[in-house]
Amino acid sequence: MTIKAIAVNPEKPEQFFEFQAKNCIPGDYDLRVEVRAASVNPVDTKVHKGVQKSGLQQPRILGWDASGVVLEVGSKVSGFRPGDEVYYAGDITRPGSNSSQQLVDARIVSHKPTSLNWAEAAAIPLTALTAWEGLFDRLHIDQAEEGKTLLIVGGAGGVGSLAIPFARLHSKVTIIATASRPDSAQWCKDRGADMVIDYKDMPAELEKHGLKQVDYIFCLNDTDGHWETMAKLIAPQGHICTIVENEHPLNMEQLKLKSASLHFEFMFTRSMFTTPDISRQGDILHQTAKLLDEGKITTSLSKTLHGLSVETLTEAHRLVLDGHMRGKVVVTW
Repeated sequence: MTIKAIAVNPEKPEQFFEFQAKNCIPGDYDLRVEVRAASVNPVDTKVHKGVQKSGLQQPRILGWDASGVVLEVGSKVSGFRPGDEVYYAGDITRPGSNSSQQLVDARIVSHKPTSLNWAEAAAIPLTALTAWEGLFDRLHIDQAEEGKTLLIVGGAGGVGSLAIPFARLHSKVTIIATASRPDSAQWCKDRGADMVIDYKDMPAELEKHGLKQVDYIFCLNDTDGHWETMAKLIAPQGHICTIVENEHPLNMEQLKLKSASLHFEFMFTRSMFTTPDISRQGDILHQTAKLLDEGKITTSLSKTLHGLSVETLTEAHRLVLDGHMRGKVVVTW
């Protein structure tokens, strides 16, 4: 039996193509899911760019955000059964969600929020996990005292759209988000930011609010470009977390003098290395679903495309690469 998939073309890796993929048997901890919707994230475009440089021997199915229906469960799976509606981000080392069916480890899956449709749910997992892990597993802002400050660099993107309300609900910090356009600034305010500043001159913008330093920084774009500013703004014994790899060596001298720390957040770490706490991702998605169903946070979906096709995936990638998206783009089928 085969399944429909849209993948990177090995012969022309700059393009996608439709092909019939082999439908694999679930492993002990796997779910086989009929995918109903998938979101496109910056990681999709980065992987696509990477394989264009390195080349491919076989088709590469992208897509690391999905919602769908469980068709089959592995022998060691508990908590799920066929017919369950689920959502998840998946594992970057396995075939992605741009296909009619997908295998995914049940421990990184949660039941879909009941109040959300397929597209709204598929917009959530990867960004929710990144935001939650960055804020609470790396920065530990839930332990911060009242009066501490958090600067979110890139507040209107997919991760920022959830990091702001997560920080509002589960910490006492003052939330400062960066945005460069009026609509993006309003987007951040609507999600709970106490202040919104222009990223082009963060020190001057913060000074307008009487601030010369911040206690926590969550960097969601351009680590290289923001590094010197972040090193200047971080308070002594403060914490910086970034989700974007640096392309050039970072000058760590200011962090050393301040005894400040730098953390990296890569959402796929737990699934890539099958860490002992891999099931925490399922727990985070469960808690996120509860917040969504209670109306305490909202989906970050901003655009929906229809149909599993080369055309829709190409357009979704174009929108992400354009860099002006607020929230998330999702493809449904």
